[in-house]
Amino acid sequence: MPYPTVADTAGSRSATSKHPYPSFTSLQNADHRAALHYSRQMIEQRETDVRAWAHLTTEAPLPEPGALTGPLAGVPFGVKDVIDVAGMPTRCGSPSTDSSAASFNAACVELLLRAGAVPVGKAVTAEFAFRHPGPTRNPRNLAHTPGGSSSGSAAAVAAGMVPLALSTQTGGSIIRPAAYCGVPGFKPSYGFISRDGLRLTSESLDTIGWHASDMDWMIRAAEVLLPVIPRNNALSLQGARVAVIDYAPKSALEAEGRDTLEFVAQRLEQAGAQCVRIDARAHLDTLVRAHTAIMKYEFARNLEPVVSARKEGLSASLLQNVQEGWATDAGLYLEMCAYQHEMRTQWNALSEGADFILTPPASGPAPAGHDFTGTPAFNKTWTVLGWPCLHLPVRINSAGLPTGVQLIGPWKRDFDLLAYGALLEQLLDN
Repeated sequence: MPYPTVADTAGSRSATSKHPYPSFTSLQNADHRAALHYSRQMIEQRETDVRAWAHLTTEAPLPEPGALTGPLAGVPFGVKDVIDVAGMPTRCGSPSTDSSAASFNAACVELLLRAGAVPVGKAVTAEFAFRHPGPTRNPRNLAHTPGGSSSGSAAAVAAGMVPLALSTQTGGSIIRPAAYCGVPGFKPSYGFISRDGLRLTSESLDTIGWHASDMDWMIRAAEVLLPVIPRNNALSLQGARVAVIDYAPKSALEAEGRDTLEFVAQRLEQAGAQCVRIDARAHLDTLVRAHTAIMKYEFARNLEPVVSARKEGLSASLLQNVQEGWATDAGLYLEMCAYQHEMRTQWNALSEGADFILTPPASGPAPAGHDFTGTPAFNKTWTVLGWPCLHLPVRINSAGLPTGVQLIGPWKRDFDLLAYGALLEQLLDN
């Protein structure tokens, strides 16, 4: 089984050196059904424990040889259960929804299908992509949370069931589960991926992204899902300027999280990068205020139709936040929206001209238990800015729990950020 054991990984850099899914290169010359067959085997072996899926299509016959074409021909992928897939239900992690099948694919799903990829199921989400957790367990340590709200997507990739899974982020719903489950996770620039077919909770924040087994898989998905733009193929860690930010409002960085951040900064400096400590607290504090006001205001209005029709099927935490959203002052909401738009293009104000920002993806390893999916404190500021965010796993401790780092890039410079991520993954794997 490709999933690393605690004995293999304790205290070491192995979360990316032992990837949970075969490499793209090893599959590209094989029958395109090989990856689907592998995924079905892994789902059969691990799903009972991990519980990553809300709906599966593993009983469907495999496609005929040669039937699929495209850059991702035969590649299986998961879809967070707030995103439509034709013929599958979109339940949003809630009993308030019904099991009727979607009529159309979401735009992001359709792009993957056009590239030859095959959806194998809907991955578990927290209730309406918010806080109330689903049944998914962390495949690294089943006694710990996988994070939220994209719990099923991150866990399915971490367990080796699929190499790719579509996810969404409103606060920290891609990056935090990626950190807790020990896989790469990517939130693209706001507005880069169409949200047609997504159940919106916050129109100013919701962003579609994905989890991947490694950076090769990550970039191959990006080449299908993101706009084709000119890229800088000469990027290097040698001479790169890196802004290191270790602060998040209302959350302390734990010892393991800090050790991992410092370890990566040290490796970057050894590779010739210049790491500069940045004090961005004033901006980050205001950005968190903006995120709270925007999210609550929009969440209440987007969820009100569900609350009005099927209140009895909703959790107390969701209902409370809807109530708080209705109490959010409209003037504050508009002020914070204006601040959000003003800061989105102010890269130098937070990074002091760095090539990318290095920051924690979470306060530390995944917390024990399943009632709490962890705090998004280290993610909210970057989500409200709409800047691209990339998680890379770095270490796994003696309990099997990963820690990693988060890389932030300027708005609409997604491929540059992914290139730096691939270089850093290679550096850390060596």
